[in-house]
Formats: sequence, C-alpha cells, structure tokens
Amino acid sequence: MLPNTGKLRGCTLFITGASRGIGKAIALKAAKDGANIVIAAKTGVPHRTLPGTIYTAAEEIEAAGGKALPCIVNVREEEQIVEAVNKAVQTYGGIDVLVNNASAISLTGTLETPTKKVDLMMSANTRGTYLTSKICLPYLRKSKIGHILNISPPINLNPVWFRNHCAYTISKYGMSMCVLGMSEEFRGEVAVNALWPQTAIYTSAMDMLGGAGVEKQCRKTDILADAAYCILTKPKSFTGNFVIDENLLREEGIKNFDAYAVAPGHPLLPDFFLDVDPDTLAMKMEAHGASPTFREGKKQDFPKHEGPDRTKSEGPDRGKHHVHFAAESSAGPVVETFKIIKGAVNEEVVKSVQGVYQFELSGEEGGTWYIDLKNKGGSAGSGEPPVKVDVIMSMSSTDFVKMFSGKLKPTMAFMSGKLTIKGDMALAIKLEKLMGQFNAKL
Repeated sequence: MLPNTGKLRGCTLFITGASRGIGKAIALKAAKDGANIVIAAKTGVPHRTLPGTIYTAAEEIEAAGGKALPCIVNVREEEQIVEAVNKAVQTYGGIDVLVNNASAISLTGTLETPTKKVDLMMSANTRGTYLTSKICLPYLRKSKIGHILNISPPINLNPVWFRNHCAYTISKYGMSMCVLGMSEEFRGEVAVNALWPQTAIYTSAMDMLGGAGVEKQCRKTDILADAAYCILTKPKSFTGNFVIDENLLREEGIKNFDAYAVAPGHPLLPDFFLDVDPDTLAMKMEAHGASPTFREGKKQDFPKHEGPDRTKSEGPDRGKHHVHFAAESSAGPVVETFKIIKGAVNEEVVKSVQGVYQFELSGEEGGTWYIDLKNKGGSAGSGEPPVKVDVIMSMSSTDFVKMFSGKLKPTMAFMSGKLTIKGDMALAIKLEKLMGQFNAKL
C-alpha cells in the first residue's frame, strides 16, 4: 500500500460522509499524518443497520494519530454546512481540504424512482457537493494546499449508464461537472479533482446493493484512501483531473494490488461508469479461474415494454405464443430450471421473501415467467403471474439459467448490463440470497 509521507500533518480536512465507508477510510489515512479531520456526517446515534457514527469515527481517527471534530451535517441543509465550517475554522484556524464524499443512491428506472428519491439524490449529490464547495472555498483559497476532491466518476455519455438508473447518473455526473467548472474557475488558487474506483468497493452500500457474497468481488476502501492521499499531497497545479484509483497508484509505483482485495485472487467487479472491454475483462477473470459470462459482448436484446400489458412490442398473441412455446420445449433448460424452483418453493420461503417476480426472457426460450413468493405456499411457471408483480427482471434465457445455477452472479449480470431490474430493489436482493438454495440442485 501507499506509505504516508507526513505531508498532511497539521492540515484540516473537511470530509462529508466520513462516519463510515470511503469517507472514513480517507480520514484515517490522513489521520496517520497527524491531520485535523472534520467529520461532517448525519449519523449521530447508531443506525439500525449501518455501522458507525460521527463519534465512533472520531475515536478511530484520534487513535490513528489525528485530531477529530465530529459535526452533525446533512449536506442537503445549508445551515448545517455553514455551522460545521464555522466550527472547523474556529477550532483549527481554517480549512485546507474538502472531500465531497456524501452521496445517495437508488439504482431504479425513471418510472420506478419516487420523486422523493430523485430529490434526495439531486440534493445530496449535486446540490450538496456544490453548496459545501461554495461554503468552504473562501477558506480553501487562503490555504497553501487548497484542494477539493469529489468522489465522482468521469463523465461517460454512453447511454448504457443512463438507461437503468437515469436519476442516479445525472446526480453523480452533477458532482463531476462541479469539477469541470470549479477547476477552471479557481485554477491557481484551489485544485479541484474527482476520484473514482476501477472496481467495486466493499462498503455498507455495496452490501445492500450486491447481496450476500458480493464482498469477494470487491476491493477494500483502503485503495481509495491511498489514491485520495496521493491526490491531496500533489501541488495545486494538479487540477481538473478525473482520476481512477488503480491507474494513479500504478503511476506511483504500486504493483501488487492483492493487498487491496477483500479476497485476494478472486475476480473483481468493474465499477459503474467505466467502459471495460468485455474480452479484456474476461481474460483477466479467467486468469483467476472464473468463468465470465459476458464474453459475447455488452448488447442484449431485451424485450421492449410498451404499455401495462407489455404486448405491443410483439403483437397481441405474444402471451399465447410463449405458453405454447414453453409447452413444445418442455425439455429446455429454462423449463427444467423452473421445475427445480417449483420444488424448492415452500411456505417457509414465502414467509421469508414476500415478493412476486416476473421474468422477461429473450433468446431461444424467450417468454414471460414468474415466481410467486408472497401468496399461500408459493408458485412458479410460465406466463404472467395472476397477482400484482413486485419486481420485473429482463435478461436472456441463457443468462437466466446461468444465474440460477450459480454460473453467473446476479450482481455481475446487473452491473454489466445483462440484467435489468424494475421495481423493488430490496426484494430483488432477497431473491439473489435465495438463489444459493437453487444452485445446489441445478
């Protein structure tokens, strides 16, 4: 890992979302130099599911050699930001570094994203970053090392990064656009850069999004902490950059990245917003003994949904056609998979899941299928479910079979564009956890 140099000793870092995850990791790295850390985060009392508060983070920072100032800050509230900045200036005499790390996420489509969620992402990600930067800038301009670092991606206009979670992408790109604008506006006075991971990073958020076992496919927050430390110790002339953690650390001489892996040697998930050549990624994964299922390429022929009956894209006989096709292909892998699923469904499973899933499959065994894990003893079969659907998953029939047999991780399928999900993401994750029971039987 990247060694500390002491360059941040006595410097004051204002870090949003620093009570856990990436923000706390960056804080602990700077604390080893003897830096002053303003922990600007919302969690003052223990969260029911997420670990850490601003006070537990403060204890860790001070144990690592730094000084800590815990402040309750919701970046959506301007007054709270102003109050925390004033406290920081009164306590430490100024602010040298701002890390805009606080962020909200909802990987849902346009019609499935409540307005409340849209407002949360826009106000926390884009507006929160802009406001916190604006309020800190008068002090950053006075600093010898004045620097703003946004944890946001390079602006990639490939539509694949918009189609499944348009609101989230807009909100994260808003953070990145702050880098574009402010790096030019304050060139020579304050450096403004963005940092983004090459691979998925294991945090509480990733745990919720990826489900059980996803941590093996991730790197630890340490890699972003090292990359952030490297950026923040560079001169102000290093500005306007969209830095990828692994690329920067390789330039700094780091060669062995196993130290950053949760499970060294295990294939890693690429992070959002980075276009990775499928063949190159597949070769890397095969080198680790994995069996990548996306070698065919990025494009998938997902069925188009036009209207509540979802029949317009293929004509009015679409439903009948698929039932007839399923009957004719009774020996096909999709049918066989559903036979196994039917056998595994019971009242205990229904009680623990409480969700109805619809699958829109393309390819040789294409059609509409469902799994009802909400009503009575549960059911599964072809066609649309007779009850209200909670989650719609669209993918190829081949990938569906691979996913339920354990050959394709649902998280990898989702992140690589092979699987699209509409509806309740929490229920989608519940189904992923249940798949482990099916894998042994398929």
